[in-house]
Amino acid sequence: MEPDLLQMQSGAGNRATTEAVQRAKGTRGPFRERIAGLLDRFKKNLEPIDTWIKGVQNPTNAAFTQQATASANEGLKESAAISGTAAASGNLLTELPGTVVSGVDAYKNAKDARAHKTGAKHHTAARKAKTKGADTLASATSSAAYSAGIAKEATKVQKVAEAAMASEVGGGLSAAAGFGKGGRALFRAGGAARKYKKVKDLGDPRLLHAESLARLEEARVEANWAAARAYVALDSYWEEGGEVQLDTLGDAVDDAWEAMSGAQDAAESLQRAEKDVETLSTAQNYAKKKQATKIGKEAVGGVLGETTKGAAGVVTAVAVGTGLASNPVGWGLAGAGAGLVLGVTLYKALRAATKRYDEVHHPERFVAEGETATDAASRTKSLEHALKFWKKVSKGERQLMAREIYRLAAGPDVPGSAGTTDELRASARALLVALKAGPTDHKLEPEAWAASLNDKAGSAGWIKEITEQLASG
Repeated sequence: MEPDLLQMQSGAGNRATTEAVQRAKGTRGPFRERIAGLLDRFKKNLEPIDTWIKGVQNPTNAAFTQQATASANEGLKESAAISGTAAASGNLLTELPGTVVSGVDAYKNAKDARAHKTGAKHHTAARKAKTKGADTLASATSSAAYSAGIAKEATKVQKVAEAAMASEVGGGLSAAAGFGKGGRALFRAGGAARKYKKVKDLGDPRLLHAESLARLEEARVEANWAAARAYVALDSYWEEGGEVQLDTLGDAVDDAWEAMSGAQDAAESLQRAEKDVETLSTAQNYAKKKQATKIGKEAVGGVLGETTKGAAGVVTAVAVGTGLASNPVGWGLAGAGAGLVLGVTLYKALRAATKRYDEVHHPERFVAEGETATDAASRTKSLEHALKFWKKVSKGERQLMAREIYRLAAGPDVPGSAGTTDELRASARALLVALKAGPTDHKLEPEAWAASLNDKAGSAGWIKEITEQLASG
């Protein structure tokens, strides 16, 4: 009896321990995500100040430092060093939370990718895990460069040897961060260029589907003639009168009704196909525009801007023999690189603010077929929403295009997609392949990939996947 009781107590204890561990694991995830969310918001609140520091304060400090060195003005040199220390500290304060947030996102998405293994959710998570992993490495390198920058500025008012060593280390880390980000931007621009070409190679849907639309037009005309003939026959029965009319009138009415319904169905099919062709054409043009814009932003802000800043770091590192490594070339390159990065950053900020304004003030612009627009916010409320730079756009043009592409590519079992012709559905799925959302990307056989598009339970995952792929290279 006693051994049995001990065994029961042991089993109960094991179950309680297991449940406690599971509860701990369950609460650990939300707690980790909550901390990451707070850090992300903290970082985004600091980003306007960080942008000012990178685009204005740092180049200005470098110019004053060069002037102080050339004129041997110790007072100006010390003031510039104090300002430079504050600037590097502000950069570091903004970059460190980003490093943590990117690391947490990389871990979470890698875990999601392993959990889903295949399909749209797997590919979305796997791609974001790689992107966030690279963001973590870039942020960590930048954080190290800013830390060295603090040390460099702090030693400028001390011994020359210490300042020279700090300048060499800081310049080397700045060069590594700049060239690393520039190389990554070049890779992204190349990916966007390849995706642009793939979408362009699909051709204009209006030309590709001209023949199928012509067939639908012929069917509509024939259906109208059939309806006309049926009504002529019906009129003749009325004119004949007598016993013949009574025997055949019912069949004539049925034939006329059926012919009229056929004509209406043919007209609706043609109208639907014409609308879908225009929608697909708009979606393809939008996809090309997004990739072209991405190429421009990566080329200017990343390849040119960050590489120029990296070159400034090299100049700083190798020019330690010229006093305090402050020279016109160094600060000139730093200023040029910062200006390019600042320009792209301000462009992105303005575009994002405009999109946030439009999504609440003009919600009717972003309604797909079968959807109902929400009530428009007032101008004041819309402006307030536009200034919330830490919020992402949730209902904009990109999200609308993603929903429209999915509607055209989805199978007939998905609500709203049953009326799409086979030819248009095939073209929409070819667009998905061009956007890197095809069977190979999802680690699925073509049949399984097509089946996933016909599963309405996976609609949200597919729309999220298309939204991400429209913006990524």
